[in-house]
Amino acid sequence: MPDVTAESFPASPTPATNGTRPLRWDLFCRVIDNYGDIGVSLRLARDLAQRGDAVRLWCDDLTPLAWMQATPIDGLRCLPWADSEQAAPGDVVVETFGCELPARFVAAMAARATAPVWINLEYLSAEDYVERSHGLKSPQFSGPGAGLTKWFFYPGFNERTGGLLREPDLIENAVAHDGAAWLAERGWAPAAGSPTGSGQPGEGRERVLSLFAYPQAPLDDFLEALGPGWLLLLCPGAPQTAVPPLLRRGQRAIALPPLTQNDYDRLLWSCDLNLVRGEDSFVRGQWAGQPMLWQIYFQDDGAHGPKLEAFLDASLAGADSAWAADWRALSQAWNGLSAWTPACAAALRERPAAEAQARAWRAKLSAQPDLVTALRAFAWRETGLSS
Repeated sequence: MPDVTAESFPASPTPATNGTRPLRWDLFCRVIDNYGDIGVSLRLARDLAQRGDAVRLWCDDLTPLAWMQATPIDGLRCLPWADSEQAAPGDVVVETFGCELPARFVAAMAARATAPVWINLEYLSAEDYVERSHGLKSPQFSGPGAGLTKWFFYPGFNERTGGLLREPDLIENAVAHDGAAWLAERGWAPAAGSPTGSGQPGEGRERVLSLFAYPQAPLDDFLEALGPGWLLLLCPGAPQTAVPPLLRRGQRAIALPPLTQNDYDRLLWSCDLNLVRGEDSFVRGQWAGQPMLWQIYFQDDGAHGPKLEAFLDASLAGADSAWAADWRALSQAWNGLSAWTPACAAALRERPAAEAQARAWRAKLSAQPDLVTALRAFAWRETGLSS
């Protein structure tokens, strides 16, 4: 077994800022049935490392990293989950999405002279309970972690939560991105002269959408509502085989290869409409500043319905009321929560209203502290390592 003592932390790539020394982070992630958990964990680990901290990402399945992040990152080591049982914990331990740390690692945390800050990073939601639960602590009275404290950290959409993952230069890069050139370089450019039927700016070329969806997505109804003049860029998954036989006249599709996380961001920045799913692509779709349709993760108990409504309430606040009602109807239908109606097609046609709201929502979110800034501030405070 390789040596994964405390010295196995990578060297910090840059000096830390704000009068603090670099922190050493242990992030734990389990890959369940999709790639959202590892996607969020990788973005978090990379952002921490790029801000000057040393990070170890422990995961039970590292194979997705071969395409998500093919090149090494200074300050970050990605290691097998099982090897953590021989590791000496760092300053901060993040248990993503309740993945339950290995008992031997927890015992090593408890044995440290100064206990690490133990954070359970929860799933993202706009529901009210997030604000009430964010920052709560859970003292451990039994088991290998007896005497430790676990803190609950909730991402969210306002200052009373932990915020969203957002790299310091993300918005500037999105605004400066040349989407037409980027698509053309990859052979995914929209065709010129294809009617959109909208009578709006952009007439004379196909509009482009990215489609990342779960297998139960109502693709046939969506394509009927979408209308002609669209190029669909299909991310890996079930829609790559399901969509082509369902295409309507004036629609075409290209199946995309797996993309690195950075290239997936560029894809979102390049499209007129983004269909996203789960959590990682959901957050990145909002930072793209383009109209976005979210397919929420289906839950048998129906909990996905209120979760969707809470997000729609927040993100559509202040929008044109008629368009917002249509977009809500579209979002509900896309998630199997209501029937497809003419309002769904109307929402897709109202490009100016959708674009304006997407940019207004991004501006509102970007005015708030990001998740890594909030996490680092919390960790510095709890470790007492800030000067």
